[in-house]
Amino acid sequence: MRLQQFDFHLPPELIAQAPAASRGASRLLVMNGKGGLSDHVFGELPAFIEPGDLMVFNDTKVIRARLFGTKNTGGKIEVMVERILDSHHVLASVRASHSPKPGSMLDFGEDRAEVIEKREPFHVLRFSEGAAEVIERCGKLPLPPYIAHAATQYDEERYQTVYAKHPGAVAAPTAGLHFDASMLEKIAGMGVDIAHVTLHVGAGTFQPVRVENILEHKMHSEVFHVPQEVMDRVEQTKAKGKKVISVGTTALRALESAALYGKNSGETSIYITPGYQFRVVDRLLTNFHLPKSTLLMLVSAFSGMEAIRCAYHHAIRENYRFFSYGDAMLLEKKL
Repeated sequence: MRLQQFDFHLPPELIAQAPAASRGASRLLVMNGKGGLSDHVFGELPAFIEPGDLMVFNDTKVIRARLFGTKNTGGKIEVMVERILDSHHVLASVRASHSPKPGSMLDFGEDRAEVIEKREPFHVLRFSEGAAEVIERCGKLPLPPYIAHAATQYDEERYQTVYAKHPGAVAAPTAGLHFDASMLEKIAGMGVDIAHVTLHVGAGTFQPVRVENILEHKMHSEVFHVPQEVMDRVEQTKAKGKKVISVGTTALRALESAALYGKNSGETSIYITPGYQFRVVDRLLTNFHLPKSTLLMLVSAFSGMEAIRCAYHHAIRENYRFFSYGDAMLLEKKL
């Protein structure tokens, strides 16, 4: 399968640079299992969910993963934390005129970090104080590379789900950004079952695939946790003939990883391309994804390549807003 099959032209003006006026004000493109499309607003989502369905949300919390500082030689650096490894160590990419060597020190105002080793393409850094505390104190919110402005206080609120709980992500699970507390209460009040899993989204989610044969792509790894009681509820939902609805591709990757690997926690580098047999998820709520990205391949596997191609053409024609701050689509697994 070739990379060009997952490319499309997106007018730059359709890349959302800011969220909708309120969390529920986005548009919603709904696709049925046969590829039929209908245009809605996100507030209409409850009309497409039934009592007894199970909605699964990713409760990861975005950390202030972007830090600016200097090397001990005086050169400027930009650090992007990929993952907090333990209380003092992080895995991070370091942008500098010359890559820092092990043993060199990085200064972030009153805080310092030592370069411990290189783990391509990242560095392992050791903070003199607790890593989480330094990141919270010195870091900036890591908005995606296609958003042109620096993170503001408004972004601090809106580039985070209202149910975020476990710090560790460097990118938001963006399908969840559309939900406010009243929408969650309405869905629960309908008799819809709600569950939470955790997958700490890595910066690799924004990386395009660069090999022409997509099966040669090396997938980035992310930490996930799916409580056993969630998997038990999945089985109960399916036994009743109801549907498991994943809110976002990250929740889907966590659920499918637990089923595929037969474990509830650990690291996942699950790579979902057309031909993958989904074990858990029946419906997927998601935003629109980057050309040539693994997430576009995932939704193509879920609903069919031609159906997704038609949906994206429709979305572009109807001026839907794309990517993290953009609109949403509700997909049915292809029949």
